[in-house]
Amino acid sequence: MDVLGSRQRHRWVPTWADATAWRRTPDAAPWRRGDLTSPWQRGALAALCGALPALAFPAPSWWWFAYVALVPWILLARSAPTPRRAALDGWLGGLGFMVAVHHWLLPSLHVFTLVIAALLGLLWAPWGWLVRRLLGGTPAPGRAAAALLVLPSGWLMVELVRSWEGLGGPWGLLGSSQWEVEPALRLASVGGVWLVSALVVAVNTGVAVLATNRGARVPAVAGLVAVGAATTAAWTWSPRPEPAGHIRVAVVQPGVMNGVDSADQRFNREEQLTRSLAGRDLDLVVWGESSVGHDLADRPDLAGRLTALSRQLDADILVNVDARRSDRPGIFKSSVLVGPDGPTGDRYDKMRLVPFGEYVPARSLLGWATSVGKAAGEDRRRGDRPVVMTVGQGLRVGPLVCFESAFPDMSRHLTREGAQVLLAQSATSTFQHSWAPEQHASLAAVRAAETGRPMVHATLTGVSAVYGPSGERVGAPLGTSASSTAAYDVPLATGTTLYVRFGDWPVHAALVVLALLCAAEGARAFRRPAPERPAPPAHTAHG
Repeated sequence: MDVLGSRQRHRWVPTWADATAWRRTPDAAPWRRGDLTSPWQRGALAALCGALPALAFPAPSWWWFAYVALVPWILLARSAPTPRRAALDGWLGGLGFMVAVHHWLLPSLHVFTLVIAALLGLLWAPWGWLVRRLLGGTPAPGRAAAALLVLPSGWLMVELVRSWEGLGGPWGLLGSSQWEVEPALRLASVGGVWLVSALVVAVNTGVAVLATNRGARVPAVAGLVAVGAATTAAWTWSPRPEPAGHIRVAVVQPGVMNGVDSADQRFNREEQLTRSLAGRDLDLVVWGESSVGHDLADRPDLAGRLTALSRQLDADILVNVDARRSDRPGIFKSSVLVGPDGPTGDRYDKMRLVPFGEYVPARSLLGWATSVGKAAGEDRRRGDRPVVMTVGQGLRVGPLVCFESAFPDMSRHLTREGAQVLLAQSATSTFQHSWAPEQHASLAAVRAAETGRPMVHATLTGVSAVYGPSGERVGAPLGTSASSTAAYDVPLATGTTLYVRFGDWPVHAALVVLALLCAAEGARAFRRPAPERPAPPAHTAHG
């Protein structure tokens, strides 16, 4: 006779209240084909659920969707029959998320994109386990309340680890999806993009609890109210940038160039566009990444043409040289400032390089990637320090190159070193007809809000855009179809945001939360009584 706890065959059946909550029923084959209980179907569903948050980023830019996009993934992981299955749901969901936010890499890296996504997706396996541990079954109100802190903390750990440059950098941090939401940008000035990510995950967790557990709805509502109150407090009390005048900055976007002499074509077009800015009363002109294809020390003719342009405009020009250096071995990407008297000597060499795009990690092992995609044939060389440059009559600017604008710590460091304006020189021409250009430009809004400093995002082929000290858009951006210039009245600001002052404190707080969870789990395991050993069988005497 079958009783609870005996061995029995079972299957999992979806209920109306929770399409991903399953109950055991006897006398059915396990993982029956045609049911969602098939491991392959469940795996595909996990990957699909993980991909959903990508819709909150540009180009769709459904920012509001971020606050519920994780709910299906959470519901799936909480319904896992075992902790191992929950970890697998976390891994496959992470794989889906990484593919979705990096899908524009597929034409360049091909199958290697999936390999990288699968490896990075492993970071979400512990998060899936945490979801089941805290929300599986019918969690007590205390466990549901703890989930509102623990799950955002676990998510921040994933974002922190994958933000390392060697793992691809912080592209697609969940909080960055809120780049056009004023309250979220104000929150970024308090705790950076990390605090916004934590807020988004906390709201998703609360919604999942409300949808599945009546007994825990009170703490869930209380937690969501607390999140709202904290956001309101940040809105009300966080320091705001103090206006400090304006400067005139122009960006030069030459557009797509094709052909064997595209570097020379690009320079000619940039020169033509820059000359059209004469008489615009500019303080600075910014060209995009790789806007100059030759070292200026080796090409005095190009340096002379840039100097003549600076004199004609009576403004400094920040170019970006992508070339082999004459004074140092190797190829560098360098921001170089040119004034009316020639190159000023202010030079910033890019420090953080794009894996596979600008160097191949462990080339001796992974060099084959160059044969299946557009990985770098030769590694670029790294700079060794950030640089704050002085423009004109004393304006201090901090340059960044390409995906360095995705790193919160770099813009924070430049601000602490005295930069009044942040400048990002970028090129996304390889990904011209994808979501990448708009998403890259949107990161400048988050960096501006975090630091309380305006940011100029200048590209070769779009999207070029400018954002004020609170992350607000300044003027109209130049889209990917434009070969043009745009001049902006960029507002300056003084003051120090809480993020610049205290740094990545939400990440440190998340570490404390997870450490306390580990301590509590360890104490619970220590107090759990050991299982009793079965009594030895009695010996029967035979006479």
